[in-house]
Amino acid sequence: MRTLLLALALLAISPSIAEETPTLGRDGVNLSFSALGHRFVLPTPDWLAPAQRLSPDLLPLLESNTYGDATQAFVEFFPKGQSVDDWTTTYAARLTLQPGRSLDDYRRATMYGYSQICKEEALGFFNFGEETDTFFPALGMACGAYKDNGKLRGLGEVMVAVFRKTDTGIAMIYQEWKGRAFDPSDPTTWPVDTKAFQARAKELQDVVTLEKVAD
Repeated sequence: MRTLLLALALLAISPSIAEETPTLGRDGVNLSFSALGHRFVLPTPDWLAPAQRLSPDLLPLLESNTYGDATQAFVEFFPKGQSVDDWTTTYAARLTLQPGRSLDDYRRATMYGYSQICKEEALGFFNFGEETDTFFPALGMACGAYKDNGKLRGLGEVMVAVFRKTDTGIAMIYQEWKGRAFDPSDPTTWPVDTKAFQARAKELQDVVTLEKVAD
């Protein structure tokens, strides 16, 4: 997953490659992200102070990367001073034009992607609620230790993601927290406080929307 995100972020520095320029803005107290004929409404990053989250000039308080081409668009946020190469928390939204793809299929692909970077014995997934015909729950993941023997050796991460779709696009909106390797079965060892993790999952589930917009 991080390899893909890094590739997207690096492409973002070359405007000549992108066929569409995504736009970031505000939607009341929330953020908006528009690309590929779609518009997200996203909660602001939870690592900011309450007054900062309400600031009309929010984007200078963040580090961010965006990318867009004919079939996909992406935005990722970091705390000030962090980057795709060095982060402890990251928050992102990714949209792909894939008519007919189901949320369940996208969730399965996401789980497979994380299973490739985490040690099998230190990996766990869970849903925030029961799936119904009208509710698709947020997905949680605890990766107690990466497989990587390089710069990620001795580290792990926790992730929460929500999934949204229209008849032409499908999206994943997620946040990750990275820190020292930990016991995934013991939330007190995770790189994020359990209450903060649960609160962010609820906020993403309650606030995130994706809709098609007129040309």
